[in-house]
Amino acid sequence: MTHLELGPIGVTLDARADGGHLDDAALLESLGYSTIWIAGGQLATLDPLRDVVRATGKVTVGSAIVPVGRYSAEDVVAFRRDLEATDPGRLITGLGGAHGERPLRTMNAYLDDLDAADPPVPASARMLSALGPRMLELSRDRAAGALPLLVTPEFTARARRILGDESTLAVMEYVVLERDPERARATVRESVGFLTRVGGYRQNLRRMGFGDDDIDSTSDRLIDGLVARGDVDAVATRVRRHLDAGADQVVLVVQPTDPDDVPRAQWRALAETLIG
Repeated sequence: MTHLELGPIGVTLDARADGGHLDDAALLESLGYSTIWIAGGQLATLDPLRDVVRATGKVTVGSAIVPVGRYSAEDVVAFRRDLEATDPGRLITGLGGAHGERPLRTMNAYLDDLDAADPPVPASARMLSALGPRMLELSRDRAAGALPLLVTPEFTARARRILGDESTLAVMEYVVLERDPERARATVRESVGFLTRVGGYRQNLRRMGFGDDDIDSTSDRLIDGLVARGDVDAVATRVRRHLDAGADQVVLVVQPTDPDDVPRAQWRALAETLIG
């Protein structure tokens, strides 16, 4: 499968109704982030992906993720066809959200539809939000690679073994630039706790060695195992652990301690250390 050259450090960006995220996208590109991933789970439309592509010059833009239970394959095909006509090669289609009793069957059928479209959404331009071994295998066989969230560096090493050398592994990592441990944990506890109740996250947390008590309470141990927190050097150490374990890219999901803030200062500080 095609190995994507994403660069080692990506970043997520939340779309905002006032359009202010478009200026932030240009800022992130100027800071040297090589991929901007747009949080897709809450998007009312796919339009912010197009808008960020057109608000920037060359940076790769990815969806993190397009939920396959919300958007049909026809929606994704039509959106990518229109964007490729004006901005070819700029979009990575990150797919996920195949929940329910048979997530593998759901995702396989969705990928079949993408393959059968005219023009198709090629495997080389799509990645899967994969956690379990079989979904990682599907990412290897039918996509350019995997885009996991809420994982440890040890998971990254196991994922690399399953994906092999030719597939792309972009690990999404929550980041809190805050030296106070309690304040840092409080910043992400609600977000992490919400995700542990969704889809296959709980099962994967168990595979990574967390107990039900950790998961149910969103314990300090759980947060410390999943989140890069502390000063810039501490975050850099965590990022390096993922890269050394086999990640091609670490995607920074930067969480400001004030939820009403946009983390521009944090983006700058992290770019200075991680990108140079």
